[in-house]
Amino acid sequence: MKTTLIIALFLLVYNVVFTQEVVIKKEDFSSKDDFKIAKEYLQKADEYYALGRGGMRQALDFYLKVHQYIPNHPMLNYKIGVCYLKSIQKVKCLEYFKKAYSINPTIQPDIVWLLATGYHLNAEFDKAIEFYTKYRNMLSPSDLQQKRKEIDKRIQECNNGKELIKNPIRVFIDNLGPNVNTIYPEYSPLISADESVLMFTSRRPDTYGGGSDPEDNMFFEDIYVSYNDGNGWSVAKNVGKPLNTKNNDATVGLSPDGTQLFTFNGKVNNGDIFVSTLKGSEWTAPDDAPMKKYINTEHHETSASFSFDGKIMYFISDRPGGFGGHDIWMSRWESDKKRWGEPRNLGSVINTEYDEEGVFMHPDGRTLYFSSRGHNTMGGFDVFKATMNDDGTWSKPENLGYPVNTPDDDLFFVMSASGKHGYYSSSSDNGYGDYDIYMITFRGPEKPPVLHNEDNLLANVAPVGESVVAEKVEIKTMRLTILKGTIKDGLTGNPVEAQIEIVDNTKNEVISVSSSNSSTGKYLVSLPSGRNYGIAVKAEGYLFHSENFDIPAATGYQEVVKDILLNKLAVGQKVILRNIFFDYGKSTLRPESYAELDRLVQLLKDFPNMRIEISGHTDNRSSLQFNQKLSESRAKAVVDYLISKGIAASRLEYKGYAFLQPIATNDTEEGRQQNRRVEFKVLQN
Repeated sequence: MKTTLIIALFLLVYNVVFTQEVVIKKEDFSSKDDFKIAKEYLQKADEYYALGRGGMRQALDFYLKVHQYIPNHPMLNYKIGVCYLKSIQKVKCLEYFKKAYSINPTIQPDIVWLLATGYHLNAEFDKAIEFYTKYRNMLSPSDLQQKRKEIDKRIQECNNGKELIKNPIRVFIDNLGPNVNTIYPEYSPLISADESVLMFTSRRPDTYGGGSDPEDNMFFEDIYVSYNDGNGWSVAKNVGKPLNTKNNDATVGLSPDGTQLFTFNGKVNNGDIFVSTLKGSEWTAPDDAPMKKYINTEHHETSASFSFDGKIMYFISDRPGGFGGHDIWMSRWESDKKRWGEPRNLGSVINTEYDEEGVFMHPDGRTLYFSSRGHNTMGGFDVFKATMNDDGTWSKPENLGYPVNTPDDDLFFVMSASGKHGYYSSSSDNGYGDYDIYMITFRGPEKPPVLHNEDNLLANVAPVGESVVAEKVEIKTMRLTILKGTIKDGLTGNPVEAQIEIVDNTKNEVISVSSSNSSTGKYLVSLPSGRNYGIAVKAEGYLFHSENFDIPAATGYQEVVKDILLNKLAVGQKVILRNIFFDYGKSTLRPESYAELDRLVQLLKDFPNMRIEISGHTDNRSSLQFNQKLSESRAKAVVDYLISKGIAASRLEYKGYAFLQPIATNDTEEGRQQNRRVEFKVLQN
């Protein structure tokens, strides 16, 4: 069975029973011609209705045409309500269920339940509770035993909704516009951490192969991409082969740097996850090999998300061992086996007995977003967030609130690295005709009003000494630094595909390894706050380049643009070793320096004929004599370390230059910090 992503995630059960046919009479029409036309429409509508969800869209079109002739037919109104309930415009079901109920309160056994559902979807929570209660009181003891749990849950959702709507969160929700959205469905948006790339799923006429899915008679799903250079989103383009095939292909998850993509294939095992990698300007063919042993099963796998370092995958599955329905699981990358390892369930704090879906791990490595039918949802799926504690446990999931969440299903949510923008898919009468992609701007709490006391009220008569200042409202952002830019050849300026190694200097541990794009030289890495990072950029035939980012735990979101020029190995070339650390005024190497020094050791081993000079440099504080001695001692400490690792002393020289070779001003702390450095210079290659 082929399954589109949207069908896989929106298979809702409303306990709609088999209904009677809509019977029309000649005397209800003003003319025989009208009766004949309506009868033809009705026959087509009933044929589509009998197909179930896949035929509801077409059935609705024909039922509405019949409705123009006989708007007060109870069974017709009932069926139109059912069609809307199974569409993206679920809220429209209410007016038709109300009409059917007002004309014939016993039109169908489930009309009271469906009427309650309609009120619920329209956020008329008190009326919904009234009819849910009425429905419960109508049931026989045996039926009540089967349905009590669902009824009680719906009533609780209404109570949750009443509380959430009382305290709406401050957001702007904006349609991304005609460059992204069309009259066809757009959903499952994915963004790079810096919001420069948007990938999403759509069902448009330019689908690759041009075919339609026989299950719902809609165009096959395809993957599209749009770019934002700061001036808005470009016109979305079909990404073509190999991501798109002649069947359904949908977006599932994107790495923060936009170079790895999870896709959904509904042809295999009722839905499996594949992965592709961006190489230059081309994507590799979707591959399920890394998923085969533990991730993709005969069960249902839909959504997935990478951690910031690419070492953990969070995904959705309804496999055994969960808490009920679809749960969130996690798996670690086994680099030696080139596959994802045996997964474990995220546990009962996150997962419920109901479905969880649409998982997204934020690039900060701590904040998990997901949709759930459980927890304190106000109806259907709501979006929640939970934070990983330092001990690896999870905080209690928090409902993102109204109006992000509604009584309908809220899914496909992703968050920008800054935490200021969320993206999701929604339907609206103000949209372009179907599911559209929207951007949510989180505005933070409202600034509290300044309450003037009596003295302030008299200020217009006589000046007073008191000044009242409004309390500053902090808009919280993620504790994350995004480092991005381009890597190019220092001489030609051509893009270089380089390896970017991120090291936790304190632990001397490689956190992640990624690559710049071979076509553009662009790179992006995510650096969650609270670590001292060493960044090493390496490419074959070039000297490595190093950067240091010591980011305190409380540091909020920031973007750092760093364009890097790599130099070929040549006599006279210099490299600043930015991850060499000493205590103030001392020349003893701190352990955080070892990862950087070991890179230099490896470079010297790779080029056995190379000779280098290690030089120490200081700022201009203290005397020349003191700084000369200090800089030379520090250079010698580096040479001694290299010798201890097997590098011949004859290949090494060291010198101290004090503050005589500055690379920045000594008039600012930032400049002085740049001048305090260790370099190496190639003497022979």
